Amino acid sequence: MLHVHRSESAAALVDGLADVLRLPAAGADPFAPDVLAVGARGTERWIAQRLSHHLGAGPGGDDGVCARVDFSSPSRLLDQVVAEVVARTRPEAGAAVERWSADALTWDVLEVLEDIAPATGPAPDRRPEFAVLRHHLRTPDGEGVPRVRRTAVATRLARLFARYGAARPELLTAWAAGGSDVPADLRWQPEVFRAVREHVGLPAPAELLDDVCAALRADPALTSLGPRCAVFVVTRLADARLRVLAALAEHREVHLFVQHPSPALWARAAPSAGLRRAQAVADVRHPLLLSLSRDVRELQARLALAVPGAADTHHRAPAPPDTVLGRLQRALAADEVPAPSPDPGDTSVQVHSCHGRARQVEVLREVVLGLLDADRTLQPRDVLVLCPDVETFAPLVSAVFSTDSHPGGALQVSVADRSALQTNPLLALAARLLVLAQSRLSATEVLDLAGAAAVRQRFALDDEDLEQIREWTVDAGVHWGLSAQHRETWALGALAQGSWRAGLDRLLVGVAVGGAHGDDLVGPLEHAVVPLADVESSRVDLAGRFAELVDRLDAAVARLSGRHGVASWCTALLDSVLDLADVTPDTTWQVTQLRRELGAVAADAARAGTAAVGLADVAALVAERFAGRPQRANFRTGALTVCTTTPMRSVPHRVVCLLGMDDGAFPRVTNPDADDVLARDPHLGDRDPRSEDRQVLLDAICSAGDTLVVTYSGRDVRTGATLPPAVPVGELLDSLEAAHPGARQRIVVQHPLQPTDPKNFTRGALGTTGPFSYDRSAFAGAATGAGEPAAPPPFLPAGLPPAPAADLDLDQLVQFFQHPARAFLRQRLDVATATREEEPADALPVELDALQKWAVGDRALTARLRGTDPADIVRLETARGDLPPGPLGIAVLREVGPAVDRIAAVAAEFDTDPPRSVDVELDLDVPGVGRLRTTGNVRGVRPVRPGGRATGHVAVTTIYSRIKAKQTVRAWIELLALSAANPGTEFRAVVVGRGSRGSVGLLTLGPVPSGTARGALSDLLELRAHGLRSPLPLPVDTAMAYATAAWNARPAAACRQAASQAWVSDYSFPKEDADEENVTVWGAGAGVDTLLDWTPPPGWPPAAPQTFQAAAQRFWEPLLGVYRMDER
Repeated sequence: MLHVHRSESAAALVDGLADVLRLPAAGADPFAPDVLAVGARGTERWIAQRLSHHLGAGPGGDDGVCARVDFSSPSRLLDQVVAEVVARTRPEAGAAVERWSADALTWDVLEVLEDIAPATGPAPDRRPEFAVLRHHLRTPDGEGVPRVRRTAVATRLARLFARYGAARPELLTAWAAGGSDVPADLRWQPEVFRAVREHVGLPAPAELLDDVCAALRADPALTSLGPRCAVFVVTRLADARLRVLAALAEHREVHLFVQHPSPALWARAAPSAGLRRAQAVADVRHPLLLSLSRDVRELQARLALAVPGAADTHHRAPAPPDTVLGRLQRALAADEVPAPSPDPGDTSVQVHSCHGRARQVEVLREVVLGLLDADRTLQPRDVLVLCPDVETFAPLVSAVFSTDSHPGGALQVSVADRSALQTNPLLALAARLLVLAQSRLSATEVLDLAGAAAVRQRFALDDEDLEQIREWTVDAGVHWGLSAQHRETWALGALAQGSWRAGLDRLLVGVAVGGAHGDDLVGPLEHAVVPLADVESSRVDLAGRFAELVDRLDAAVARLSGRHGVASWCTALLDSVLDLADVTPDTTWQVTQLRRELGAVAADAARAGTAAVGLADVAALVAERFAGRPQRANFRTGALTVCTTTPMRSVPHRVVCLLGMDDGAFPRVTNPDADDVLARDPHLGDRDPRSEDRQVLLDAICSAGDTLVVTYSGRDVRTGATLPPAVPVGELLDSLEAAHPGARQRIVVQHPLQPTDPKNFTRGALGTTGPFSYDRSAFAGAATGAGEPAAPPPFLPAGLPPAPAADLDLDQLVQFFQHPARAFLRQRLDVATATREEEPADALPVELDALQKWAVGDRALTARLRGTDPADIVRLETARGDLPPGPLGIAVLREVGPAVDRIAAVAAEFDTDPPRSVDVELDLDVPGVGRLRTTGNVRGVRPVRPGGRATGHVAVTTIYSRIKAKQTVRAWIELLALSAANPGTEFRAVVVGRGSRGSVGLLTLGPVPSGTARGALSDLLELRAHGLRSPLPLPVDTAMAYATAAWNARPAAACRQAASQAWVSDYSFPKEDADEENVTVWGAGAGVDTLLDWTPPPGWPPAAPQTFQAAAQRFWEPLLGVYRMDER
């Protein structure tokens, strides 16, 4: 007989279940287990724990045990019964249940689709009924569309047929008999079903259902199920399973436990006039019951139609407390709209409006801590957090609840029932490899693979290693593709440039030959490689490990190509994963799970007789299987549990929190399926995801003992615009407002954007009697922000003591005056600011920006000056991988070529003799410092060509850049050093570079008498000594612009204007005020007045420049006296 047990509380239902299980069923073996079917693992664990307080327990209820109970799920239990009966009554169809499961059926459908619309060639099955499907699967010109669409269609049809068999078994029975009673646009579906049935070779379980139920009624011994079974806490049972349950109840005790929110509604419900949902009449009074309880109301109607004589037992739940939540629960139980009454003013229902998801989690943490603090009997295990999108919120929960500086970091939090892809790194790696094998293997994709935990461990890669690999990838010009052969899929098989193979060749050749050949072609001309420069000897092992990683990935991609049997695909995937991942004794369970899942895929395909398939078919099906497999259950572990809305929805907790109840996220957004026959004419009990989600909210309301907490994104994170909560949450608020006028304003708490907002720490500001937040760090921030904003302190309040006198390299002096702020940070404070790192580019370049073109021109000019043949320059740049491919790259070289030729031609005028390097060693007396030795080396020194107007020697620097202040500073200081170290020899400095409008710029400095040069160098060393005590206001471009205007006797306002134009960035180009070191020293947004009005810090020597103007003129005026700029 079927016994229906119902209650508003799942706890009362378990108490009733314990009464049923306390004694064996009549005539049953006392040692035979009872079978209990539970729809969710979390609920199953809770039932087992609660039963242990009843079964075999003493007076205290703490020493019992839950034994002699076999747990299953309703679908698994009832499918097993059908399979047993079929195997005994129709042995030839014994495998029907297994073969017609959705996972196994997908492969059969895929084979049928191959006959209907093969990827290539004519279709073996040309029936006109398949025209719509054939059109969908093949493009108009007859070529096959990507296989992923074929696989998706097969998976979807298998799911539809499985759903039809469970919800409308009579539909498939009619189709099998040749019927096609469906809308005209869906008449292809019965034909596909019959084709699939023919391929399977077994009737669908739906066709056998009537015979199975009749056989069970006639002979209950056809199934091994004991004389008693129970199904716990269901809100929906498919028609086929309800029929089997009714047949079992003919000769067995079948107990069905249903959480129903309202005894009054159950008693008043009228029998349905029919199965169609459109015929249902809802006599519901409470608006929340009308909105949220459709699933459980339809279950009651189906039970009344299927088993009209079922016994009905109501288990009374304890009376709820007199709170807002308790009054709502009483109103739902009575199914009556309560008369408006004063607001009790408690916090049993809380709705928190937040700015985005991360803020929701932060607010949830504070709410939970507040509840635990207010009630010392409350434990973390008494708090349940249900989240519609746990995969999105899980990382946020882990981060927010693990902050050591916050009391919430001490809470134990368990994120349950996440996807196996999130919890098993090897499953995630397998899914990633299936995607990578079909992808272009871009730089970002391969670097992400190298960063995967299992791969990092296998190749011993730490964070520093990954950063170095990223730099190598950028420097080697890798964009996408393993090799030219790999690119053949994208019709670029002739192009190796920018591939991983080309980049690794550069890296490994760089390891072999060192940095000395960084500008040379190495190897045969047709396979020439430009070695990657600056590969440190300490990184040779890392280069080898990374090369091995890419080589193993290449092997994996080769395995995962072509068409093979499914078993071969699974073996290839497993081998590829084990090639790339490290497996330790602690992670063997991950391999076991991967083998099990792949074995199941292979077994399903083998039963379907699937022949060779392509990678896209396997990838789509394996990925879906992996994504749908939850991890091992970790519910009810004593920690605060965070899970999806399904597994614990009916389990009572003192505090139930609903996290992420945003509009659009809850209930789930579902698009109507135009191919779903059931959706055209829905029946009572048909699955509706949105209705399921609404039932979840109702179950959560009924399961909350003390407090119901809801969070949602009520404000846009960026704009602050108001956002509504999920519609069911709005309906909940409407009901509470109707019962307690004015309650909405108190219940809904509007939270500020930042955790440091003073409202978080103001008593009563956010719905609590005390401060809302427990975040000490945020409190410190709020306290600081609440005070009067203080002016930012100076970078250096007072000057430092003089730097110790030490020998100086000439380059250090040059670097100081090229960038005084940077030199102060690095040379005195030993602080290096972070550099902006270039990110890998996943696309082959088709055009270069100005900086990239400059780099090409600079390298081409350097090669020309070394005497490299122009054809070899083209090969060099092409081999680097920085140029756009083919003609586009040649066009770039042609663009920079004329400027290179002109610059090289002017530079050739000074090629009287081979250039040489001149060593410089000077001992100079520096005021305030003492005697300093300065050493260095000046390159490019040549004798002046005889017969000219000039004599002596010239130091020539040739650059592709325009000649600016930095190049001028270097030329000037090197000229001073040469002149001071070589009395009696006349020197000039020449810089050749690009000029304006396509011309060549020619800067000439000097000559400078040796004594004057020594005095000027001594003065520069003194300036540097001052600039190492406190930052010297001498940014090179700004100072040169000001000093040049002053040298030309321009008015003071014009000098200030010239300095401003060099300092202040405009919309198109950043200037010195945006330089990171200048921002550090002079402050963000510092205007030119910060420099022009600079005053020395305390302790500044009187001999040092006292103003920016004095410093600029002191450095630049001696230079401008020998400065000459020409254009050719």
